[in-house]
Amino acid sequence: MLTEEMNRLLTEVGPGTRMGDLLRRYWHPIAGVSEFDQRSTKPIRLFGENLVLFKTRDGRFGLIDRRCAHRGSDLSFGIVEDDGIRCSYHGWQYDLAGACTHRPFEETGDRRPGKPVQLAAYPVRAKAGMLWAYMGPQPAPELPDWETFNWPNCFAQVVIAEIPCNWLQCQENTVDPVHFEWMHNNAPKRRAGDPGPYSPKTLEMRVDDAEFGLISRRYREGTNESTPLWSIGRAILWPNGWYFGHHFEWKVPIDDVNTLFITWSVLHVPTECEPYVQPVIPTWHAPIRDENGEWIVSHVGNQDIVAWISQGPIADRTRETLSASDRGVVALRRRLIEDLDAVAAGSDPRGIIRDPARNVNLVLPCIARDELMNGLPRAQMLKHPVMGPFLHDYYSMAGQPDSVRLAFEQAMQVEQSSFDVHSFVPQ
Repeated sequence: MLTEEMNRLLTEVGPGTRMGDLLRRYWHPIAGVSEFDQRSTKPIRLFGENLVLFKTRDGRFGLIDRRCAHRGSDLSFGIVEDDGIRCSYHGWQYDLAGACTHRPFEETGDRRPGKPVQLAAYPVRAKAGMLWAYMGPQPAPELPDWETFNWPNCFAQVVIAEIPCNWLQCQENTVDPVHFEWMHNNAPKRRAGDPGPYSPKTLEMRVDDAEFGLISRRYREGTNESTPLWSIGRAILWPNGWYFGHHFEWKVPIDDVNTLFITWSVLHVPTECEPYVQPVIPTWHAPIRDENGEWIVSHVGNQDIVAWISQGPIADRTRETLSASDRGVVALRRRLIEDLDAVAAGSDPRGIIRDPARNVNLVLPCIARDELMNGLPRAQMLKHPVMGPFLHDYYSMAGQPDSVRLAFEQAMQVEQSSFDVHSFVPQ
């Protein structure tokens, strides 16, 4: 059980907070590249700061303070130029570094432009169809080049949802494997009126340290330590990510009580469809409530979201009753506290990559890695326990747009059908 002071330390992410300072030392996905096919600016809030993400006319991306330094007008309504963004109120222009480069009226005739003007600005990079931001001290670390981003003959998609709760209770879910059998197996069966037996119980679990963060391992009734869920395990990417082979997840703080939940899903096309080159990685925003305002619980990711939100805007950990199944949660919190101390002492926290030569095709623990990377014939894919369900339906999150579904079907040369998530047992 944590004290109120420790709970605040772990959850407060705004400017000047210790946890915010720690998290800012990593690159975070914040949007999809394809979002800017039809727009040039996007208001965004990260770590308690109101910012504008924009794409210049020459195709570069910037992230700066959303308020113009002149009169505070919102730059998300600004005009993009070749080398920056211009406020639509009086034309003040800012470059990618946040420096004001033009003040039209002040530069007319003999008027003096005044002292230099500077807005907060952060570097942005594009990778794997996502836009990533670094908001910490320089020099910035390497943006991890995970091998999965470079797999050929794959269809990928970026899914974004805004979650009204603190980032940490979302991330604690990653080191809590017991929730699978209840949140994703037993609860959906009972909601569907299935009175059958409960799913196999978790018999053993363990969390190990790794260079990239942590590895979560477990095995259930009917299996043993030979199962890949134990021998390989799941990668917990430090400090706010999770890797499943067929998808990544990140929980990026918007502020103390809101989180940007970003999923990058990928599936190799059937080998009959090779070679395949995806023209655009689509981005879509997933709903978390239905048309009646009810929380959506039909899909795996939505089930997780409901659990996170139900804990409150910031989980009150002073009222917890931790038990043996929470050893992963305890390990996660302890490692975060260790990192807070490391940063205070002037050291890098865990998972930081500084050497560009080492940051090439980084391999993560991956169940069914060979099939996911190299593909299978369609007939085998349909029967595969990891790949098969995705050929039927995108069961991870509700609300996949028809345009994305059709693009997926064309890539896979298969027609998706309504998939009964209650018949599927996520691992």
